[in-house]
Amino acid sequence: MSSLEAVWVQPYEQPGAAVVTGVFDILHVGHVRYLRSVAERGLPLVVGVEDDPRVRAWKGPSRPLNPAAERAEVLAELRSVSGVFIVTGPPEAHGPEDYIDLLAPMQPGALAHTAGDPHAGGRCAAAALLGARCWELEMIPGRSTTRIVNAGLG
Repeated sequence: MSSLEAVWVQPYEQPGAAVVTGVFDILHVGHVRYLRSVAERGLPLVVGVEDDPRVRAWKGPSRPLNPAAERAEVLAELRSVSGVFIVTGPPEAHGPEDYIDLLAPMQPGALAHTAGDPHAGGRCAAAALLGARCWELEMIPGRSTTRIVNAGLG
């Protein structure tokens, strides 16, 4: 059994959705275009937002800038998004098997990620085990929260 849990902010209970997980710390045009392009593939879009302790462990003590509940609230207001949940659990639980256990009850139709995602292989393996498609979408060049944060500090 997974040590990850989904805490629903905007529930979506139908099987077959496209699922995306991430930090989404400062929502920017890259996020919006990416999420819209996932939704345009024809499945309802469900977004998983990584919780604050997980983000802090991965990105350092100054992140996230916005709490998970607020990040999820903002995402829930996007037209392209049908459901939003917060991913909670220990930071070390980030392998494909952890996400398989987390996502299996949702019966996703697809798992989406951006090109260059260091976890793409694991995401596609998880999708295959879940009976879902694996969608890789282009990253929007020059658009990232890290870039925005670093520009503000420089």
